[in-house]
Amino acid sequence: MHRARPAVPAVIAHAYDGPMRNRLRLRLRLRLRGRAAGFPPLLLLLLLLAGCASTPRPETANAPDPVLLVSIDGFRADYLDLGITPNLARIASAGVRAQGMIPSYPSLTFPNHYSIVTGLRPDHHGIVHNQMHDAELGDFSLSDRDAVGDGRWWGGEPIWITAQKAGLRSATMYWPGSEAAISGVRPSQWRPFDKDVGANARVDQVLAWLDQPAATRPALVTLYFDMVDSAAHGNGPDSAQAHAAVREVDAAIGHLLDGLAARGLLDRMNLVVVSDHGMATVAPGNVVALEDMVARDEAKIVSGGQVVGIAPEPGHEPAVADKLLGAHEHYDCWRKEELPARWHYGTNARIPPIVCQMHEGWDARSREFMARHADEHPRGSHGYDPALASMHALFIARGPAFRSGAQVPAFDNVDVYPLLARLLHVAPAPNDGDITPLLPALRDAGH
Repeated sequence: MHRARPAVPAVIAHAYDGPMRNRLRLRLRLRLRGRAAGFPPLLLLLLLLAGCASTPRPETANAPDPVLLVSIDGFRADYLDLGITPNLARIASAGVRAQGMIPSYPSLTFPNHYSIVTGLRPDHHGIVHNQMHDAELGDFSLSDRDAVGDGRWWGGEPIWITAQKAGLRSATMYWPGSEAAISGVRPSQWRPFDKDVGANARVDQVLAWLDQPAATRPALVTLYFDMVDSAAHGNGPDSAQAHAAVREVDAAIGHLLDGLAARGLLDRMNLVVVSDHGMATVAPGNVVALEDMVARDEAKIVSGGQVVGIAPEPGHEPAVADKLLGAHEHYDCWRKEELPARWHYGTNARIPPIVCQMHEGWDARSREFMARHADEHPRGSHGYDPALASMHALFIARGPAFRSGAQVPAFDNVDVYPLLARLLHVAPAPNDGDITPLLPALRDAGH
């Protein structure tokens, strides 16, 4: 804490510290001498303020290289080895590749995208599933635009807010959470998700933001692609359609790299490419009817799919527990407080009292859903145990902060947030991440 000094007016002493304050003291002494020489006090004060304004802010000299965070939804880590992603391979060879990135539990889209940008596990940031119920807010689903845009659902501090608080501008071309005013703060520029906007058009918007003058140009940009996830869900992760989507997104990444190179930014920007989870094959018929798990008059099914959340109706708790808890042929069920500790999940009030985890390659759906989606070919699903190789996500990065040709073991996706904060030269908010696994990938890992 700085001690007050009578020679420095309080309004100035609180505004500047260190070397800046010393320069102000010198100017104030000159001002006092100027008074003795007969200069008008108002003129002296204006000269003083002009001198302060012309002095660069300390952080300007240490401005971070811009950061671009890209997500390819549903891009399984081993897709990078198929030989159909030359542009992603360019990033990995010029920078760093992780053997995989381990999703947070549950390995679903919204929880993991938000864990990547907050460094918090879903149990802590509150987006505990793609489908949720909150006692005060009601129901949430990723297709409910009103809920998605309601900042009360989103806990923690995403990296764009951390950047904004530090005086940096941010822009988000689609990212779960970026459509809401979280703690009253939004990115400087953002777009509501529109599935019909093509991959190259999304890249063009990012490049347009980077073309802005320095006063409005963002220091942090996010970019999101959903094409691989959609194709893999509908046709299976190893289908021709899924591989075509991988090629489509890789071509858009090539368009991005060319655009950055044309602007002289390719080697001056830290580019981080991730995915939220992988994808597993679901064979035709591999589905359990939710109604066979528990009767609808005995419990509310809060979420289905791969992580089934069940809230017993009052008076039915013992019967529901007796029917569900324990191991089953295609799934296992626990009370929320008894879930495996390695999942770091079960304390949040939005998690239903009983959670059932489907085995890899199996889904749980309503009979009505099953009737509308009869399987004639393999499908793709995620939401399974994050430890499974099929759930492992992508992490590659390149730029001035990263070593060339480096590889690191698989790490937890909450570790990305402290990395982003370091790249932006900002203090991270409290989080569950640890930058240690990524230090071998950095050129300057000494601090």
